[in-house]
Amino acid sequence: MTKQVSDANFGEEVLNSKEPVLVDFWAEWCGPCRAIAPVLDELSSELDGKVKIVKLNVDENPSTMTKYGVRSIPTMILFKGGEAVDMKIGAGTPKAGLSKWLEGHAA
Repeated sequence: MTKQVSDANFGEEVLNSKEPVLVDFWAEWCGPCRAIAPVLDELSSELDGKVKIVKLNVDENPSTMTKYGVRSIPTMILFKGGEAVDMKIGAGTPKAGLSKWLEGHAA
């Protein structure tokens, strides 16, 4: 299951993480965000210990969204060693493609 993060704990949960972290920037009203959520939950379980997957609600946490230039959702940014290293925008990538992308960045 994916974990919720906020502007307040983003540094601790994402930037200071020892493993790569995929941050899903989403909102409750976003249909594509809700559509991709079950896939991210499955990947979170499958990649446990290799890649951490978290969600950040952009309506409740605008500072982090602005800092990383997120202009549309869903946007997924992959962080390694406290740095944004890769990004995917939209919910069009199938689970197999997301899995392969994440495993390529796994610790």
